[in-house]
Amino acid sequence: MTTTTLALRHARVRYGPLEALHGVTLAAPGPGLTVLLGRNGSGRTTVLRALAGTVPLSGGAVVWDGTDVTRLPTHERARRGLCLVPERRAVFGSLTVRENLMLASPSYDAALDAYPRLAALLGRRAGTLSGGEQRMLALSRALLARARVVLVDEPAQGMSPAVAARTYEVLSGLDACVVVAEQRLPPALHGRPALVYELRRGTVVFSGQAAELAPPAGADRTRPGAG
Repeated sequence: MTTTTLALRHARVRYGPLEALHGVTLAAPGPGLTVLLGRNGSGRTTVLRALAGTVPLSGGAVVWDGTDVTRLPTHERARRGLCLVPERRAVFGSLTVRENLMLASPSYDAALDAYPRLAALLGRRAGTLSGGEQRMLALSRALLARARVVLVDEPAQGMSPAVAARTYEVLSGLDACVVVAEQRLPPALHGRPALVYELRRGTVVFSGQAAELAPPAGADRTRPGAG
């Protein structure tokens, strides 16, 4: 089992005149699951993009296993084992499900084990799938890539509760540093070990274990201020 850590140190990101991240510092160790919580506009998606290198930092650093990779291009981070699954456009819509999977690996049995539903869809064009099915396909490609770092924006979007639970079971079992962005703590993570950072308006307002956020039975599953 390999170990890796991806971190932001005092990271700032600007979109034109607006600053989206205000000196964010966090670290995601792996193997393990790190969850970024926050409402839309909180900065959680920007954190993923900054880690992946798809948006530049205006200040601070991205550090991978002790090495500053802030200036390393996105494709070089991918070559070193980083896989980003964005919220949208995460599959090649004009290709079939089988072709999408084969881009990641010629052998895709592991994907069908994770998501048996995909077996009946192998000949379908990915663009014709439902939102939840496209998420299964996108995550399957990440699974097949055997990446060292997996970054996923809203992994269970459009999925049924059962499939969402299966998704987090798969993500939690990867031998990788896994970072996901969610609006609220998924029910599937209650009772599972996971490091949590809550963001609000581009700053970290909470860091700790998922167990610290789990509500009592029957209570609202969101914390005040969480999105």
